[in-house]
Amino acid sequence: MTATDDEFRAIVDGHSSMVFSVALRLLGDRGLAEEVAQDVFLELHSWLPRLESTDHVRHWLRRVATHRATDAIRRRRVRPEGASEEWDEQYERSATGAGKDGARAMNVAMERMLLSLPESQRTVLVLRYGEDLSPDEIAQTTGEPVATVKSHLQRGLQLLRRKGSVVLKEYVRG
Repeated sequence: MTATDDEFRAIVDGHSSMVFSVALRLLGDRGLAEEVAQDVFLELHSWLPRLESTDHVRHWLRRVATHRATDAIRRRRVRPEGASEEWDEQYERSATGAGKDGARAMNVAMERMLLSLPESQRTVLVLRYGEDLSPDEIAQTTGEPVATVKSHLQRGLQLLRRKGSVVLKEYVRG
């Protein structure tokens, strides 16, 4: 697939929110997610002639965004569950800014729980429920067997349920 500058810009505009969203949910760091998204689109520019269709481009972007975010976690030892002070401050501001809006506070709690999961479980959950991919599509994106994807999904959901019951109890008491 070849593209003029305007066509490439349209591809970036059409897919940037998806790429950024995947990176942000995996990394939990807005600045790092923006870096990853930029890197993905820079790489797309050189790969675009090898991609055959719009669907192929979308699949390629999702896969590369997932891999680049995973690389960033490993390279920088980003551990969202360990969180930096900036991370904690960001979510404290969100939670206190919620005021009457309990749903927003629960969203903050859910994001924290998701980011506290092991990388493999977090990745498949983000792709399954954030990007609405099937286990087969997740396996293609991550390069893992479908059975492994299903196992990570099951274990991740179990862990989220356990963590969620604790958070819910604290929320109700608080």
